[in-house]
Amino acid sequence: MFGLGAAAAALPRAQGQAPTFAKGAVIRTLLKDYAPEELAGRATLFHEHMQLGTDFNARFTAAGAAVRAANGQAPAPTAPKAAPKGPALAKGPDIMRDPDLMAAEVAKVKDAGIACIVDAGHADSGRDINFLRAVAVKSGVPIVASGGFYAQPWYPPEISTMSEDQIVQALIKQADDDVLGAFGEIGSWDEMTRDERKVFRAIGRAHVATNLPIFTHTGIPGKGAIEQLDILEDQGVKPERVVIGHMGNLVDINLYVHKQICKRGAFVGFDRQGNNDTQQVPMVMALLEAGFAKNLMFSSDASSGYSKTVTVFLPKLKAAGASDEVLRGIMQDNPRRFLAFVPKRGRKK
Repeated sequence: MFGLGAAAAALPRAQGQAPTFAKGAVIRTLLKDYAPEELAGRATLFHEHMQLGTDFNARFTAAGAAVRAANGQAPAPTAPKAAPKGPALAKGPDIMRDPDLMAAEVAKVKDAGIACIVDAGHADSGRDINFLRAVAVKSGVPIVASGGFYAQPWYPPEISTMSEDQIVQALIKQADDDVLGAFGEIGSWDEMTRDERKVFRAIGRAHVATNLPIFTHTGIPGKGAIEQLDILEDQGVKPERVVIGHMGNLVDINLYVHKQICKRGAFVGFDRQGNNDTQQVPMVMALLEAGFAKNLMFSSDASSGYSKTVTVFLPKLKAAGASDEVLRGIMQDNPRRFLAFVPKRGRKK
C-alpha cells in the first residue's frame, strides 16, 4: 500500500483517529455518490488532469512569460524543460484525446492503492465532461469532476462584463449539469486581478449555495494564497472546505504562509509530485513536526503519471521520518474529509 509495502497497509489505525462525517454527506463522483466510508482504506488524489486543451501548454508558457516580463524578470530558461501537465508519453497518440488510452492509464492507479481521483479541469482549460465520463466508465476508477473558471489568462471574454450574480448562477448551473463534486482548480495567476477577485467571490457564494468543496491554484511562488482564503471566508466559506494549492512552490524556511493557512483550518496543497518535488520534503516534514498533518493534501497535478504521489513522493517522506500512520491519514482521511459534503441540491441524473 502506497508503495511502502504490505506491512504498512496492515497497520492498525490508532483508536479514535478515524474521521467522522455529517449525516447525509457524500463524495460526488461522475457516476454515483459515495458515502465517505466507502472510499476508506485507499488513497484519493485531490488534484489531477485527464484532459486539457491542445493549446494549454502553449498558453501556460505564454502567461508565465507575460508575468515575468511585467515584473522585469528575464525570460525563464528554456532548458531543462518543465514537465507539461499530463502523463509524460513518447511520440504517439494523444492520450488526452483518446478515452481508451486515458482509461488504461487511470486504471493503473488501482495497483498503487488509489481509490479515487479528482479531475481539476473545466471548459476554459479544454476539458470535455463527456470525455471524463467515458474515462470513468472504462477505467472503473471513481472520478470526481471539478468545475468553475481557472484564472485570468483563461477566462472567457464575457467574464469581464458579467456581474458577480451572473457568475454565481453560471457556476451553479455548471455544478448541476456536469455533476460536479468540487469547484477547482480556481486560480489567480500572479497578483490577483479584479476579475479574479470577482470570480473568487462568486465561487464562495456558489459554495454556500451547493456546499461543494473548493481547491485553488496559486501563482508561483504562491502569490495570493492568503488573499484567496480571505475572499472565500468573507463569502461564508469555512476554511476546512478549502485547499490552497501549489504551496510546494512557495519555498520559505519559516513556512509562514503555510502555517497561517493551517492555523485557520484550511488545507495546504502539495500537488506537483513526480517532478522536482525534492524541495517539498523538508517543508512537509516541518509542517508535520508543527502538528499540521490533518491540514495537508498531496497530489501530482498530472506532472508525470497519476500514481507518483504514492509510489515516489510518499517513500521520500517515509525515508525522512514520516510514519505509515501519518501518511495513511494524509492520503486516505484528509481527502475524504475535504470532499465529503451534504448536498444542498439534488444530483442531476
